[in-house]
Amino acid sequence: MKPDTKVAIAILNWNGKKFLAEYLPLVMKYSTPEAGASVVVIDNASTDDSISYLNEHFPDVTLVELDKNYGFAEGYNRGLARIEAAYYLLLNSDVKVTPGWLSPLFDFMNNNKECAAVMPSIRSLTRPEYFEHAGAAGGFIDKYGYPFCRGRVFSYLEKDNSQYSSNIPVFWTTGAAMLVRSSLWHKYGGFDNLFFAHMEEIDFCWRLKNAGHKLYVVPESKVFHYGGGALPKENPHKTFLNFRNNLLLIYKNRSGREAGKILWQRNFLDMLALLAFVMQGRWRDAQAVMRARRAFRQLVKQHAEQLQKYRPKGSPQFKEMYPGSLVFDYYFRGKKKYSDLKF
Repeated sequence: MKPDTKVAIAILNWNGKKFLAEYLPLVMKYSTPEAGASVVVIDNASTDDSISYLNEHFPDVTLVELDKNYGFAEGYNRGLARIEAAYYLLLNSDVKVTPGWLSPLFDFMNNNKECAAVMPSIRSLTRPEYFEHAGAAGGFIDKYGYPFCRGRVFSYLEKDNSQYSSNIPVFWTTGAAMLVRSSLWHKYGGFDNLFFAHMEEIDFCWRLKNAGHKLYVVPESKVFHYGGGALPKENPHKTFLNFRNNLLLIYKNRSGREAGKILWQRNFLDMLALLAFVMQGRWRDAQAVMRARRAFRQLVKQHAEQLQKYRPKGSPQFKEMYPGSLVFDYYFRGKKKYSDLKF
């Protein structure tokens, strides 16, 4: 890594040679000439031939090799601890970047010092006219902890017809493509290792917002995301991580009184989700919901001090938090689009 590196584009890899072969050449072509950027691959002890492939085909890429698979959260924490740069750009290995994608993000951060992190607009690689699930055109959350996006509410994805082309403040920026100030990454502890994978970026962004920082989406920058590279969409382990980590989000980032109230209400909402899985014949997903709730209680018991470290004492209010129930509005009132929701 060059000492004057401004942006370290950090790609976390685990047995992802096929993605590296497909998309890393575009990262090198469209990114390294801009903003003093360098590319780093953090390898989570891959057992395929990712390392030999990188050494042979990309000798200019900095390689950080970890001794085992630490998951998304701790993998990035360990890797970025060994990287010096003014900005970190966390980029999934299955993201296809486009010409000129980096400059709008870098320029926005340089011109808006109050901004802690920023993300591009993300479209689907498999359906390029549609937004992609993991971030779309900016991340938001409702009062009960359910995340959604401008362009994606639950499983409903909108076509990108330039309806969300403005730079706006968001509640969270996606871990699939996030440019963050390295000083703030380290100050606020990066990702929480307890999450392992899924929603760790929302937790980190909530921490930043509780501390008074701002986050933005800059749709002038566009990338395409394959999605599901590590875990496919229909996967009971993914269901487990999403439900457990969503409860952790609430416990960590709400005041004690607020967290208790919302977690009590989530008992009912999680049971509704479990019942929906049963009615769909998805028994393993239904079981994953129960396992997630048990695992959440166990983590609180074992790591209460760590989980409460950044918990706010008051009740910060954010315009980017939807005050209603996303579940009720989506399933009972038919509000499928971000534009249907009234903040």
